[in-house]
Amino acid sequence: MTTKTKFLLLFFVISALFSCKTSQLKNTSIPETGMFKVIILYPNGEDKTFDMGYYEKKHMPMVAGFIGDNLKFYEIDKGISGRTPTDKAPYVAIGYFYVYDIDKYNKSIAQNRDAVVADFKNYTNIQPVVQINEIKQVKFNSVKK
Repeated sequence: MTTKTKFLLLFFVISALFSCKTSQLKNTSIPETGMFKVIILYPNGEDKTFDMGYYEKKHMPMVAGFIGDNLKFYEIDKGISGRTPTDKAPYVAIGYFYVYDIDKYNKSIAQNRDAVVADFKNYTNIQPVVQINEIKQVKFNSVKK
């Protein structure tokens, strides 16, 4: 085998390995029908404060640790505007926990409620609103760009 052939073969093998890992990572954050989505909304308003860095690096990972292997993944959204670009965002932030079993979720949060609530003061003065949803359908856009 020539050096050029060996190099091309090595390139294709490495490319294949990277593409396999990339597609595997993309599929880990897909919600599934029958899962539950816990939504934590932080309403915007006068004199409301929110430290997004703390929320991202400390609070959400802490709560995710309490949920354990019942958690598939979590997301954090930062509000940037309302219906139009000039409208204020109705929520400064929204957190999502995607869990398999809502009873296990409720139990893990109940056991750690004091720690979760005590941590609020470290990143916000907003009383969050929580809503729990069951995911009934997941569909993807089949239109290609």
